[in-house]
Amino acid sequence: MEWFSKLFRISATPKDSAEVADLKRELANREDALGPDHPDITPCLNNLAELYKAHGRYAQAAQFYERALTIRENALGPDHPSVAQSLNHLAMLCRARHRYAESESFFKRSLAIKEKVLGPDHPSVATSLENMAKLYRKMGRDDEAESLTQRAVAIRTVKL
Repeated sequence: MEWFSKLFRISATPKDSAEVADLKRELANREDALGPDHPDITPCLNNLAELYKAHGRYAQAAQFYERALTIRENALGPDHPSVAQSLNHLAMLCRARHRYAESESFFKRSLAIKEKVLGPDHPSVATSLENMAKLYRKMGRDDEAESLTQRAVAIRTVKL
C-alpha cells in the first residue's frame, strides 16, 4: 500500500511533485514488465489521476482515467466491475468539473454494470446510488436524489 501513502503526501503546489515522479516511474516499470495495455497497470493510472485531480489538473487526470477505462474495457470486457469502477472515477471527475451531464452518463453506466454483475442489492450498488444522489443534488434534482438515497439506505439496511 505504498501508493496509498504516496497519494496522501501530495505537495501543496500543482507542479509535478516527487510523488508524481515516483508514480510515473512505477507506471513505466509496470508497462515494461506487463505491456502498456495490461489491466494491472490501471491502479498506477488511477493513482496518477487522483494526484492530478487533487491539484485541480482535471484535464491530465481525465487522460489517466480514460486510459484506465479503455484498458479495462478491452482486457476485461464492458461489463466487468473494474470497468464500473473506472466509469465511477470519470463520473466523479466530471462532477468536480461541473460537467453534470457527462457525470450522470458515467454514473448511469457504472450503476448498470454493478446491478447486472453484482445484483441490485449489493453494497457497491448502494455506493453508486449515493454518488448519483450527490450529483442530482448539485443539479437541483432533489426529488430524484432523495429517491436514490432511500434506495441506497434500503440496500444497506438489508445487508446489516
